[in-house]
Amino acid sequence: MSEPRVPGGGDDAVELPCGETRPMSVFDLGMREYDCACGATHGVVTDVNPPERFLPEFLVGTLREAVETTSDEMPEFGTPHLMGIVLEEFPERVTAVDASENPDMGYSMLWVTEFDSRRLHEIVVELVIELMEHAVSHADDSTAMTQFEEQMLEFDVSDFVEQYRAERDLEADDVYV
Repeated sequence: MSEPRVPGGGDDAVELPCGETRPMSVFDLGMREYDCACGATHGVVTDVNPPERFLPEFLVGTLREAVETTSDEMPEFGTPHLMGIVLEEFPERVTAVDASENPDMGYSMLWVTEFDSRRLHEIVVELVIELMEHAVSHADDSTAMTQFEEQMLEFDVSDFVEQYRAERDLEADDVYV
């Protein structure tokens, strides 16, 4: 089976979470999932994907206001930060690749996950909820914490992801899948 390649793209080896190795040029900007020879479908994310791929615009805005970043290269909260949270939680299930030395790729960072794109979406939402819960717990306001916990009891991550993806009309070939 021949794999698509980015014209002029780099062929640095990318070791996937499943152990398979593929050339970096296989992962282009439009790819959101990769059907691997191992039989799994891996979620694919690049740093040029907007965080709105996973979260509503209003929440991204709130996170940008509330989260202080420590990176001069990425001073605004975005997809690299979201994927950093995923990588921290699942280090063996995410491959992170610095592609900054390969300008033909069109992205600087690539993440390939053991999860398909839908499960990855759910994981991002779950981890952002944990981040929000942690922030609320430091507010020294027991009422706010109680209200947050009550709201989260009614919140279903899977339903949210399904509705969000449908609302965004996220098809397999869409930029945000």
